[in-house]
Amino acid sequence: MGTLPDEKIRELKLKANEIRTWVIKMVYAAQSGHPGGALSAADILSVLYFHEMRVDPHNPEWDDRDRFVLSKGHASPAYYAALAMRGFFPIEELMKFRKLESFLQGHPSLMVPGVDMCTGSLGQGLSAAIGMALAGKMDGKGYRVYTILGDGEIEEGNIWEAAMTAATRKLDNLIAIVDRNMIQLDDFTDKMVALDPLEKKWNGFGWNVLSINGHDVVQIAHALDEAKKVKGMPTVIIAHTVKGKGVSYMENTAKYHGKPPQSEEEYMQALKELEEERRGI
Repeated sequence: MGTLPDEKIRELKLKANEIRTWVIKMVYAAQSGHPGGALSAADILSVLYFHEMRVDPHNPEWDDRDRFVLSKGHASPAYYAALAMRGFFPIEELMKFRKLESFLQGHPSLMVPGVDMCTGSLGQGLSAAIGMALAGKMDGKGYRVYTILGDGEIEEGNIWEAAMTAATRKLDNLIAIVDRNMIQLDDFTDKMVALDPLEKKWNGFGWNVLSINGHDVVQIAHALDEAKKVKGMPTVIIAHTVKGKGVSYMENTAKYHGKPPQSEEEYMQALKELEEERRGI
């Protein structure tokens, strides 16, 4: 991959900003949803869908496409925004999020073009991604499988059962990304279940481990490139992020894990801050 050119860096930053803007619009229109963890994952999704992954919006079920599993399925607003922006479905559909008769349910569904796995019951997405990666190996396919995990989610035991399986099967076509925003539904993760030393844990389970700033598109792209060079073991990228990134009153708090802006004033403030960020990119 080499060094990303300046114009590509700016494009990916703008895409991440646009994803965040759609997240706020979607959850406010629905008066429902999970903005905090969607905002923290926006930069990762920008790099995946606008730089890294081989996908075809005109042929969502292309057999040789790269696969993606949003294991932390409640971050669906950011996922849907990335898919719509990439051309999988009309972007106008985003404003129907969580509405009756919309295919954009609160958690990812196979009804949505571009979605490879129904998720939302936390802890299960990694196992699904492993199945896809193993199938690719058995079929001699060259695709890669990417999955985003929540740091609260990895408190669940089946994540670690899956981690052992991926290492045992030497799935070097699997890349997991932990959105390490330090906060889950109720509080800071380390007040609920201590996760650190997280990098050592994954390494002990037989994974190649990379640690990055999850809001730096250059670091994200470089880590994904480095992961592709590793042979004989899966890679996990610990992406250190900020819950609610981009909206000041949502940052570093559990309050907006599962709540939209609580008033029109909050809504307009969020959009204003994101617009100011966009102008500075």
